[in-house]
Amino acid sequence: MGRPLDLFAAASPEGAWTVSQVTRRARAVVEAGLPPLWVRGEVSGFKAWQSGHWYFALRDKAAQLRCVMFGRDNRRLPAPPSEGMQVFAFGQPTVWDEKGEFRLTVYELLSTEEGGLWKLAFEKAKAALARDGLLEPGRKRHLPPYPRRIAVITSPDGAALKDIIAVVGRRWPIAEVIVLPAQVQGAGAEDELCAALASLRRLAVDVAIVGRGGGSKEDLWTFNRERVARAVAASAVPVISAVGHETDVTLCDLVADWRAPTPSAAAEAATPDQADVRAALEQLGGRLARGLTTRAQRAGDLLARSQDRLVGALSHRLERLADRLAAHGAHLDALSPLKILGRGYAVARDVRGDVLRRVAQFAPGLAFRLRVSDGEVPARTEPS
Repeated sequence: MGRPLDLFAAASPEGAWTVSQVTRRARAVVEAGLPPLWVRGEVSGFKAWQSGHWYFALRDKAAQLRCVMFGRDNRRLPAPPSEGMQVFAFGQPTVWDEKGEFRLTVYELLSTEEGGLWKLAFEKAKAALARDGLLEPGRKRHLPPYPRRIAVITSPDGAALKDIIAVVGRRWPIAEVIVLPAQVQGAGAEDELCAALASLRRLAVDVAIVGRGGGSKEDLWTFNRERVARAVAASAVPVISAVGHETDVTLCDLVADWRAPTPSAAAEAATPDQADVRAALEQLGGRLARGLTTRAQRAGDLLARSQDRLVGALSHRLERLADRLAAHGAHLDALSPLKILGRGYAVARDVRGDVLRRVAQFAPGLAFRLRVSDGEVPARTEPS
């Protein structure tokens, strides 16, 4: 037989233990004997409270363990776990005094699949954007070829902004860079990015760059928020998304009008290279000069041919007119009174120049002039 149970040896100095004393002692024993550890299990009975805390259970085939993940810890995650998801939970085993329950206070939660929780949130938001047509290639706008004002939405203290300003200054220095400062990670980043994107409607800019330098998946996650992606899609001007490194693809990249692998590449996409523009202008000027020279030569040749044809036509026409004039002159000459006079005739005119045609006009003593072939002679009528 076992040892007899001493009913009074386990009493506290004050008598019986209180419930609070028992649960506090149990919590101390549990936390001393079980340091923070990783637990694998299936999520069951998940509930998200208005306080931001998550309550759920982890279970396997033989047992279950109640869990809590406070808002200060779960807000780092992209999405809550779904019912039945297999997860790894890192937390502190303890006893919940108020209910006398053994539970796990969870600090970290990971899907058993690689990037599971992140992937779940990403695909869920991506599906919502796709349903609204925001991922369609046809809605993407062309970038302006020669921008005058470029808005940059990023952290004012980050290396990304310095890289963008340096590249724009080297490639297209006539462009004005307008910085719209915003947090790019952590609490408040989502609100600030959305506010900066909305302010583009009030600014006279040609294109906007939004993004940041590299970082962990958690650091970049703000740009995978559905609200931020929708703000990028609703921008009043074309948007270039440049988040992280080339291998990082976010929802903002998918809805933006242009995706750049790095902030420096975004600045290159937003601006032409002044050296290329100058070379193109010189080439265009040369082509224009050669074109004008060719046109002038062609016009000169055409003018010379036209002049030759015009001179020929005028010469031919003058010859015809000269022939006609000669013919008319000969006809007029044949009809000239001087021809008649040349045959021995004369014409009498009075002092007024009127022709005297009848005998009755020659009164006795009338002075008149007689026109002959080679001149005039004075005459007078003698009485008969």
